[in-house]
Amino acid sequence: MEIATREEIKLGKATLMWISNDRTKIEFEIEIEKIFLNNNEDNKSMLIKVKDKELLEKTGGIIQGMSGSPIIQNGKFIGAVTNVLVNDPTQGYAVFGDIMIKEMHKK
Repeated sequence: MEIATREEIKLGKATLMWISNDRTKIEFEIEIEKIFLNNNEDNKSMLIKVKDKELLEKTGGIIQGMSGSPIIQNGKFIGAVTNVLVNDPTQGYAVFGDIMIKEMHKK
């Protein structure tokens, strides 16, 4: 899958892909609420919010085990889930895909 540049990422709808405990691939709607374009240091590149009613009913939001779940927007990989906000499990952070690629090449 093609990796989006930071500049291609837009506020608004995106898709979170998650593998459930029974190994089923499920896609859920999320929203990109903030983009931290200049972030090159940590895993808080985007603020995301779960919008999908099914996921909210099942889990209440982002749960342990979702870290690393890919986020897709406009058919491109934009990043992955990293953290949940402790005071609001419907929100969390994601890291840019380009940071992930850069880290892979360091190894």
